Amino acid sequence: MTLEPFGARLRSAMDERGPLCVGIDPHASLLQEWGLNDDIAGLERFSRTVVEAMADRVAVLKPQSAFFERFGSRGIAVLEKSVEEARAAGALVVMDAKRGDIGSTMAAYAEAFLRKDSPLFSDALTVSPYLGYGSLSPAVAMARESGAGLFVLALTSNPEGGEVQHAVRTDGRTVGATVLAHLAAENAGEEPLGSFGAVVGATLGDLSTYDLNINGPLLAPGIGAQGATAADLPRVFGSAVRNVVPNVSRGVLRHGPDVAALRSAAERFAEEVRAAVAAA
Repeated sequence: MTLEPFGARLRSAMDERGPLCVGIDPHASLLQEWGLNDDIAGLERFSRTVVEAMADRVAVLKPQSAFFERFGSRGIAVLEKSVEEARAAGALVVMDAKRGDIGSTMAAYAEAFLRKDSPLFSDALTVSPYLGYGSLSPAVAMARESGAGLFVLALTSNPEGGEVQHAVRTDGRTVGATVLAHLAAENAGEEPLGSFGAVVGATLGDLSTYDLNINGPLLAPGIGAQGATAADLPRVFGSAVRNVVPNVSRGVLRHGPDVAALRSAAERFAEEVRAAVAAA
């Protein structure tokens, strides 16, 4: 079955379920907070609970691959099952793996996460462009073929990112702005939304010097535990705010393992985002 392009599916999911992405981040301290052991059984219980609580109601779930990979092949098996069950329940899955390489290696990463018959097939994948945007070409091609999408690191929320992303090229444009321009070109003419998004931190404050209107989604980490709020979104993202997919992880996950509490927290964040976007 041919999938509708990711951008169109994401627009529908955001309109129907609200513009919220919840992370699946089973790091050791959070497993402990849930009263779980830092082992495969704890990983399975955590992941199953998050999917049960969220997958039928939030637009996007974003598993962080590293927290599954650290358990080896058994952890990857849990990740595969989580992706399958989340997608079956109607959530779009963004695999947060931040892959970035060149040539056949980048193509292999694309096959792992973006080929339709892959056990880890996800609706979108986070990727790094810092070997040159052109190095992502195999992932772009595979995403187009599969109806999937990419979220490309552009203006990230970590303090170290600025030394690369705000660096000025010989043409006077910053590296981050160059990444955004490439994405705008990928999304040109796509309706209702392009499939090639940027990762832009919600904690970055005034981004008015950057053109965020790339006709694609903006995955925005930083809401909740990192200090940003839904009310900050219009100020940070300006006229592109309707295309923002705010990511909340600890702000929701700390309410587990109680399913009702997890759902209540996600609904509260989603409503706050809806209100902020409506008021912009």
